[in-house]
Order: sequence, then C-alpha cells, then structure tokens
Amino acid sequence: MLKQRVITALVLLAIFLPALFYPSFVPFAAITLLFMAAGAWEWGRLNGLGGGASLALGALCLALCAASWAGGWLQQPLTWLWTLGGAAWVLGGAALLRGGVPGWPKVPRAVRIVGGVLALWLAWLAVAQARVAGVNFLLSVLTLVWMADTCAYFAGRAFGLRFTRAKLAPSISPGKSWEGAWGGMLGVLVLATAWVAGDAHWQAQAPSLYTQLVRHGWWLLALGAVFMTAMSVVGDLVESLIKRSAGVKDSSGLLPGHGGVLDRIDALLPTLPLAMMLSRF
Repeated sequence: MLKQRVITALVLLAIFLPALFYPSFVPFAAITLLFMAAGAWEWGRLNGLGGGASLALGALCLALCAASWAGGWLQQPLTWLWTLGGAAWVLGGAALLRGGVPGWPKVPRAVRIVGGVLALWLAWLAVAQARVAGVNFLLSVLTLVWMADTCAYFAGRAFGLRFTRAKLAPSISPGKSWEGAWGGMLGVLVLATAWVAGDAHWQAQAPSLYTQLVRHGWWLLALGAVFMTAMSVVGDLVESLIKRSAGVKDSSGLLPGHGGVLDRIDALLPTLPLAMMLSRF
C-alpha cells in the first residue's frame, strides 16, 4: 500500500508541477478540468448511477467547465457566483452534517447529482481563476488545506480526547477529534503569518490570499484562516458522510493507494470558491 501511495504521488507531482509553474495557466486548467470530470464520474457511482450514466455525468461536467472557459469566465470577477457558492457550502454543509448519514438518502437523487456536478464545476472554476491570479495565490489556498489536514492529524494523535470527551463527528468520521480540528486551525494561523512575512520579503507580484486579508487587519486574517480551516473540515466530513451512506471506503480506485479523485479534493471543494469570494471582497 505504501509503495502504491508513493508511486501515485510521484506520478501526480510529475503531471501537476510542470503544469502549475508553466508561464501560461492553460495546461493547469486543462489537467484540473479532466480531474473534475473524473470526480463527476465517481459522483455518479456514489449516487447509484450505472457505468454509462456515470460516464455521461463526467462528460457533462467536462462540457460545463469547457463552456465556462470558452465564455471567458476565467478572466471575470464573478463575485456574485462566489458569494452564492460560498453561501451554499456554508448552509448546505451545515444541513448535511446535521442530518448525518441517515439524512443523505432522503435528499432526492436528482438534487444530489445536480448539486455534486455544480460543486465540482464551481471548484474547477475557482482553481483555474486562482491560477490566473498567480501561482503564489493558488499555492496559498492549496497549502492551507494541506496544512490543516496535516496538523489536525498530528494534533489528534497527540492530544485527541485529552481536553474534550466528545469526538468531532463520531457517526461520520470516528477518527476525528476536536483537538485535531483546533490543531489544524493553529497550524493554518502559523502558515498564514509566515506567508504574509514571505510576501513582504519577496515583494510577490501575485499577493497570496493571506496578504490580501491582512491588508484589512490582522483580525481579518485570523478570522479568515479559522473560517477556511473549518470549511475544509466540512468538505472532508461531507464526503465521508456520502461514502458511509453508499457503503464504500473510497470514492473509486482511480488513484492507487489514495482512493479516488474525490478522496483527494474533498476539502478543496468548499475552500476554493470561498477563497475566491474572500479575495473579491
């Protein structure tokens, strides 16, 4: 398993890093578009669609993203879209987590399928726009999720249930603790502070998300970092909830040793559009 994880990670890095740092945003946008289409295929399978219908769902997601690209949406502010998408994630995520695993099948399947495709489309539009804004901005958002996840893991292992007697979401993801969530938030706050200092030192041409927030005060940087960390946890928990309802461990086996595409991007689905929303405001 470890060997598979390492090989898959190296292959993904070999694909994504050259595209990420290429002078034009086009290669990165194209590769991430294909990944979102694969995520839509997984989404169809998780919601009980057959092989052909799931492939059609992936094609639909690809066409929706491509149409937005062709329509010039990657160069438009789209503040209204990020606001609507962010509100949908905050309210919808809270409703789904409150309903828990038993509540997911009660949502009409058509609503689930459409909602999933729209979430993937919105995330692709956000990551592509973030790359257009600059590599520094995009990396500041991506590393926020990675830092939150890493610090949450180690804080949970070291301090889990030492200060609280209740787990974060025992019926959805029994391994997560409140101490882990707090550790993730602390890690992101440290990352944000260090990134702002780095931007100031290197005079970055494309300011990071953190630098954009701190221009309005350190209080907003702290609030934004905590909020984004919390929403990354929401994205993770929502996918875990859906997999438990479907009775599967991974969203697919597309990425050997890592599960599926949705398993890798679940925390990014809410944070990417929310990052764009915060940057536009």
